[in-house]
Amino acid sequence: MDLVAVAELDVFDFNVAVLEREDLNDFISLGKEITSRVRKKIQYWLKDDTSPLAGKPELFVKQSEAQMHMPVCVGDYTDFYSSIEHATNVGKMFRDPENALLPNWKHIPVGYHGRASSIVVSGQPIHRPKGQTLPKDANTPVFGPSQRLDFELEMGFVVGKNTDLGESVSTKEAEDYIFGLVLFNDWSARDIQKWEYVPLGPFLGKNFASSISPWIVTLDALEPFRVSGPEQEPKVLPYLVYEGEKNYEINLEVGITPDGGDETTVCHSNFKYMYWNMAQQLAHHTVNGCNIHVGDMMASGTISGKDENSYGSMLELAWMGTKPVQLNDGSERKFINDGDTVTLRGYAQKEAIRVGFGAVSTKVLPAK
Repeated sequence: MDLVAVAELDVFDFNVAVLEREDLNDFISLGKEITSRVRKKIQYWLKDDTSPLAGKPELFVKQSEAQMHMPVCVGDYTDFYSSIEHATNVGKMFRDPENALLPNWKHIPVGYHGRASSIVVSGQPIHRPKGQTLPKDANTPVFGPSQRLDFELEMGFVVGKNTDLGESVSTKEAEDYIFGLVLFNDWSARDIQKWEYVPLGPFLGKNFASSISPWIVTLDALEPFRVSGPEQEPKVLPYLVYEGEKNYEINLEVGITPDGGDETTVCHSNFKYMYWNMAQQLAHHTVNGCNIHVGDMMASGTISGKDENSYGSMLELAWMGTKPVQLNDGSERKFINDGDTVTLRGYAQKEAIRVGFGAVSTKVLPAK
């Protein structure tokens, strides 16, 4: 539905000029009192044969004919590391399997500041990144295209309210500052990342691209799908304590489509598995006074479940290349090949109520 065209019917009670922007930032800035009211009005109108929308096909655009764009202008981007299953798997691979989690992991929602400028919308291809890697048994690095390009199945939330420098957001207030969620693919070059991430964390192994779905699903729409999260032990510090159900049951899957071939689904996971929830992530992010702005993006970290087919990255699915994933065409993947298209999909469903996130689909082109 074209909201600019609907606004010309003089049916909204806010400054409709915000709808003419290329992104949703100004609309989101109006606040949830207005944006939620607009959502409810639209839902009502679409069910009413006598509504202002009735008999006006010019107000609608076919999805098949629509060109999707970045939904928000992302000023800042933070990526968390909040799935205990994913963190444990990575710890087993790269550290002591008996002590997979680092000592801080169950005390803070670990995160890092990523690169907002390289977040792209579904449908925009990316190029294989280049950088330094350290070959096996070598003492000096080499330069070239990454040989271990990976996807990461994540969800991202869009900040819906500004804070001032020095201000903190509590877990109780956090949902007032979260407008909605998107699907998020945190592309990773594992070989570049492995060589560079000590001591300061991800850099070129992550900042070359992240892909998001164009549809933002609001927290209002996800209300029926709230669930309890995992028990957090040891107990968290007081500023991370929260009340109520803060996790969401959202079904997720990942497919790989070779160039000219058919898609193979390689992963089924669920957002409900997250150890640290969004309220805790935002509370921790701002507890030191870090300010946030409308349109900022916060990604969940890779979403892995307990079963092998629920792992949210090729690093885990192929277990660092030791268990190649079989595709429907008979080929194998340890990581992502040039020409492959990776597609993330998500939906929430409870009885007759279903809310879809659409998809984020990205083709990998050879390095420039």
